[in-house]
Amino acid sequence: MLLISSIHEPHEKQEAIAESALVRRAQQGDATAISALYCRHAGAAYALALRLCAQPALAEDILQDSFVRVLEGIDQFRGDAPFAVWLKRTVAHLSIDALRARKRWQFVDHADHVSEAAVSFSTDRQLDALGLLQRLRPQARAVLVLYEMEGLSHDELAVLFQRSPSYSKSLLSRTKRQLALWIDESQTPPERAGESS
Repeated sequence: MLLISSIHEPHEKQEAIAESALVRRAQQGDATAISALYCRHAGAAYALALRLCAQPALAEDILQDSFVRVLEGIDQFRGDAPFAVWLKRTVAHLSIDALRARKRWQFVDHADHVSEAAVSFSTDRQLDALGLLQRLRPQARAVLVLYEMEGLSHDELAVLFQRSPSYSKSLLSRTKRQLALWIDESQTPPERAGESS
């Protein structure tokens, strides 16, 4: 009877059950469960680290450090939130710590780090979103990604950045204005040769 009822459960619930079983097994030191958790979540965790730090090698280091930290504390994981949320918060914390340690919070002239081709159009004039993110200052990129893409609140960002909630609100507003400006500029057709102003 249990088998029949589990067939009718939504896919997400079955996945959550499997996830909690993997976490319990990982808490007991099961290497297969640990490997399965890594395989299941490494891609998303790496993508978040890369969006935050914009450096592939650093993102790989953050991914590894995050899994080590999560596995060291897995006995304290209670399951109040999904494992992926716990891992992503760890990735966010370590990404910001890494950027601070590398003193990347100061303004950097991104012309040295991002080629003109990084912000390009495809045939249907869609912008390269990663190229736009890479043009942002590191702390602006982090606030935008964590708030808009990862769903952290301004109160959570305040704790993460060790600032007030108004810091992330203000920075997010300025960042969105900057992105809108870049998008508007990129959609303006270039002047044709020989046209006068």
